[in-house]
This record gives sequence, structure tokens and C-alpha cells, in this order.
Amino acid sequence: MSFDQFLQYIVSGITNGSIYALTALGFTLIYNATDIINFAQGEFVMLGGLTAVSLHRLGLPLPVAFCGAVLIVMLVGIIFELLAIRPLLKASVLAQIIVTIGASLAFRTFAMIFWGRDSLPLPAFSGETPIKIFGARMTPQSLWVMGLTLVIVVALQLFYRRTLAGKAVRACSVNPEAARLMGISYSRVVLISFAVSAAISAAGGVLITPSSFMGYGSGAMIGLKGFAAAILGGLGSPIGAVLGGLALGVLESLAVGVVSAGYKDAVAFLILLAVLFVRPQGLMGQRPVEKV
Repeated sequence: MSFDQFLQYIVSGITNGSIYALTALGFTLIYNATDIINFAQGEFVMLGGLTAVSLHRLGLPLPVAFCGAVLIVMLVGIIFELLAIRPLLKASVLAQIIVTIGASLAFRTFAMIFWGRDSLPLPAFSGETPIKIFGARMTPQSLWVMGLTLVIVVALQLFYRRTLAGKAVRACSVNPEAARLMGISYSRVVLISFAVSAAISAAGGVLITPSSFMGYGSGAMIGLKGFAAAILGGLGSPIGAVLGGLALGVLESLAVGVVSAGYKDAVAFLILLAVLFVRPQGLMGQRPVEKV
């Protein structure tokens, strides 16, 4: 493998890893608020991409379609929390996880009926003429993916640290009981977490659609890889989710060049198994403290 090829795989890996990072952030937000794994997270990515395709076909400019898709999927996340999660907030975590699996299947079925079985395209945000950086070539869409991912990550950190709602979410993630005693509404925090999580994943879906198209089944694999990235980085750590997504994307891309493209999707699951065996808490996670 030449240096130019190596650089090309790195660029491709960072592009895909950015989407995994956004999906992993969605998992982390909901896990911190509720201790559950939202297995419908990948479907929020899929709905974001397909909704943007429909809005653009209605004649809306790409920036408007992007914002519209994010807002619509965020509304879907809010409705999902109100109708499916909130009635089970006092139930077991397992019951809530089962609900998210059912929601994943429901979203996928709806998308297949509404948009059909074919993967749908979306025009690139600013053309498709490749940009040469050193020995690698990247499309302008890759820059959009990386740039907007950075903006979302920074905005999320500002939300956590500078807003009352963000501080409430952080408080509930550290100690829900103490947060309730301080007057923080736990149900409102859960609602905010689902809304923000759905919006972030939808943004990732719109960003990746011009590069790889989007179909009703696309969200399942993206969701699984986002989950693997969250585990790799340390489930519950937003920074770990980003690092895990980027690392997974780069390793996956290098596996294509070193081994074979046929093993691309297997890399995420091999990494997931390795992390669970060697370091279950992930790269940025902390070992649980056992009280004696």
C-alpha cells in the first residue's frame, strides 16, 4: 500500500467515522438520561436522509430540506418518547429496550411502504468535483460531513455546559435521584434527550445520503456501527462516542485496503467483541466502582 492509498483510506474512514460518531452520540445521549439502549437510533438516521430526499423533490433548496428533515425527525423522536417511552419510565430497562426494538421494525416497515425498496439519491451540497489534498482525493460532500459533524459536536458541548436544559441532562446522567430532589423534571430531561438525539442522527442521515444513497434498510447497519462506536469510546461518554466513531471508520476503511472489502462490515463487530473482552468500559469509560 502506497502512502497516497493509505491517505485515501484515512480520508474515507474519517468521513464514514463522522456519521458513526453522530449516531454514537445519539446512543450516548439517551443512555445517559435513561440507562437504555435505543435500538431505533439507526432508523432516525434513515428517516433523516429519506425525508430530505422527499423535501428536495418537492422543490425545496438543499439547506431548507436539510433543516426540514432534522426538524421533522426531531418531532418523530419527541412523539416516540411521549407515546412509547414515557409510559414505561417506571418499568424495567429491559421493557424499554424491547420497545425501541419494536419501534425500529415499525419505522423500517413504514419507510419501505412510503418510500419503496429502492435506495434514493440526494444531490451533493456543493458539487462533486474531487478536491486533491496531498495524495488523496475527496469530494466536497466529505468536507461537509466532517465540518458539520465538528459543528454539531461543539454545539452539543455548549448545550451541555452553557444552558440550563443541558446542565439538567448532565445532572440526571450523574445522579437521577439527586437531580429530582433538586427540582429537575426527569421526564422533561428524557424528552429533551430523545429530541436532540433524533435531530443529531437525522443530520447524519442527510449528510451521508449524497455519498451513499439512502434506503429503508440503511439505518440498521448504521445503527449497529454507531452502537459499536459508542461501546468502543465508552458508553455514556460523548467525547468517547466521537473518538470511537472516528476510530471505527478509519479501521474499517483500512481493513478494506489491507484485507478485503467483503470484510468491511465485520470489522465493527470484531472490534465490539474485542472491546467487550479486553476493556468493557471502552476507551474513555471508567470502571464501575463496587461498594463493599
